Amino acid sequence: MCIALLAVSAAPAAKTLRWASQGDLVTLDPHSFNEGLNRNLNNFVYEYLVVRDQARPDKLNPGLAVSWSNPTPQTWVFKLREGVKFHDGSAFTADDVVFSILRAREANAFRLFAHQAGVPRKIDDYTVEFTTPVPNPIMLDTLNSLSIMSKAWCEKNKAPLPQILAKNEVTFASRHAMGTGPYVVTSWEPGVRVGFRANPNWWGLKMGRMEGNVDAITYRPIGNAATRMAALKSGELDFVLDPSVQDIPRLRDDPGLKVWEGSENRLIFLAFDQERDQLPYSDVKGRNPFKDRRVRQALYQAIDINALKTQVMRGLSIPTAMPLPAGIDTGVPAAMDKRLSHDPAAAKRLLTEAGYPGGFGFSLLCPNDRYINDEKLCVALAAMWARVGVNVKVEAIPKAQFFPRLNRREVSAYLHGWGTASTHAIETFKPLFHSRTAQGAGSANFGAFTDAQLDLLIDRMESEMNLAERQSLIIRAVQLMQDEVYIIPLHRQVIPWASRRNVSVVHNSDNTLEPLWVRID
Repeated sequence: MCIALLAVSAAPAAKTLRWASQGDLVTLDPHSFNEGLNRNLNNFVYEYLVVRDQARPDKLNPGLAVSWSNPTPQTWVFKLREGVKFHDGSAFTADDVVFSILRAREANAFRLFAHQAGVPRKIDDYTVEFTTPVPNPIMLDTLNSLSIMSKAWCEKNKAPLPQILAKNEVTFASRHAMGTGPYVVTSWEPGVRVGFRANPNWWGLKMGRMEGNVDAITYRPIGNAATRMAALKSGELDFVLDPSVQDIPRLRDDPGLKVWEGSENRLIFLAFDQERDQLPYSDVKGRNPFKDRRVRQALYQAIDINALKTQVMRGLSIPTAMPLPAGIDTGVPAAMDKRLSHDPAAAKRLLTEAGYPGGFGFSLLCPNDRYINDEKLCVALAAMWARVGVNVKVEAIPKAQFFPRLNRREVSAYLHGWGTASTHAIETFKPLFHSRTAQGAGSANFGAFTDAQLDLLIDRMESEMNLAERQSLIIRAVQLMQDEVYIIPLHRQVIPWASRRNVSVVHNSDNTLEPLWVRID
């Protein structure tokens, strides 16, 4: 296998990449869970019709599709790559594409994208037509969210539908994987490690898409930051996705290590239940404080964002007032990225005006293994809110429990993050800020706030083909989000990676590791 890889890619001798981060793989079902690390690991195995360019992540190149056309505003035709095999040796065809898109429609995590992609129809074994409900100006980005699975494999193993993670469901597809991608899963011990080996029959080899020399991968979830860094320094690991922020200066000075700098397209923010008449997990009876904009603004103005940046994030954050990840929609005026002032006195006045002069108490749900210093952020926020009379109980749990809780809406307030490699605002607005619909809009609006005017703006931007008009709609939607304080933006993460000196990686703005581009000397 190594000789074959060398012959194709002219890379150095093949190696095993040993890497870690704080989070664990939750499921191998690629349609079940839309979370960064989980998708990162599944993307070693499963592929998309189109893939992102290494040098220009905003550009989409042929993947399992070799070409496409848009003959009418609501019709797309994709020509598929012939000769592609699934890991079991079966042929990839149009039947698998149609099946996968329809399967994703049944998943809460990907239903929105599958509906935006439209209704797929097989024209022949290597041609698929999509009919979209409205013109889709970002069709290629949409399809870059929908993994392709084997219809025959899913049906044979009684997994025609996605795993329902919120119900703690276990299926064959959630514990086994079989895609067309460059790597094959060899083992998975939850909480311990996931193993992969290179797929010697991957179609991309003969095209030179294996630019690195990694023919085996071992991923380890290591929750303790000190343990992760000790393993990297000792040579037990080759790469750490999320080094502890306080260690970065020392890592830069270590001759045996490299720090890979870069910001991430991810917004960290706070959101609240704004639907139920009585707030759950709180000491308030008969009403919901978060329905009142003054309460949300009070919590916003009680936050000292500079203290969070310097003391919790150690400088590795970019405070923001924008409800969008970094790097997208630069047409939004810079003046709009101005936070409400840190003003505890104003926060107390707003709480009094809203009918809570003595404050109130609620539970803040946080992951403790997903975002940079996520639990520490929540603890710091609780301390800031305590100064204005709000009593907050921080409930910090692993993401494997956190996200199912969100999906079941067992929450009153929560810390959340949203990031994507896409450069289009609709991929944030539609899942996060639209009211919840059966077609998947608002699938990540766990606070379930509803604003008819905002919905209209989002629906219009989704199908607006004129770039200038779409930008105008985005600006208006951003302004409305800010005026109503539907969420409290905190910051965009700055993500330094760390590796051994002999390891070369390509830093991605969506904080995903692409092993095809990794070289180990």
